[in-house]
Parts: sequence; C-alpha cells; structure tokens
Amino acid sequence: QVQLVESGGGSVQAGGSLRLSCAASGTISSTHHMGWYRPQAPGMQREAVAVINSSGGTNYADSVKGRFTISRDNAKNMVFLQMNDLKPEDTARYYCGMSGYWGQGTQVTVSS
Repeated sequence: QVQLVESGGGSVQAGGSLRLSCAASGTISSTHHMGWYRPQAPGMQREAVAVINSSGGTNYADSVKGRFTISRDNAKNMVFLQMNDLKPEDTARYYCGMSGYWGQGTQVTVSS
C-alpha cells in the first residue's frame, strides 16, 4: 500500500507562483515514476502535467513547459511541482500519482 498526501495549493493571481508538495509513505520504490496530474476539464479524465522518473528525467505537458518544474527527493519520498507564471487555465485540482496510487489532490485557483 502507498499513501500520497499533497499540499501547497491555494489561490493566486495570474502571473503568480505556487509550489506543490507530495509526501509518499508505505511500500515505495525509488524506481517508481512520480507525477502530477489534473483533469483536462471539470469531470474529465486526468492528464499528466509533469512526470519524473527515478533518474530525474522529466516530461511536461506542452501547456506548462517553461513554467512548471517537477523535482523529487528520493531520500524523503517526496515530489514537488514548482509552478510559475500561473494562468487562469491552470485552475484545477492537482493530484500526485505513483504506480496507480493517487492522493486526494490539492486545489489550485488562478484568478485573472
């Protein structure tokens, strides 16, 4: 079993920044990919915003490239998402995901 707990969401104005954190506990392997996901639209499936592998290799959705940065701390079983230059369209509930496990999500709201 794996538990994921997100934190760091909030409300900001366009152009602002937020840093999301995800703490993982349970049976964890540092080889697992970890990532941040959000619904494509309210009520729709989640899309990958940013994913990081065990070696630090990253992939980003085109919509966030150059603005978001994902990182991980394997020693602490944590993954982070630094979000800069936030836009209203980034408004969503962001979920931390790993190997089929999901956290409860943290809400990010960006006002124009």
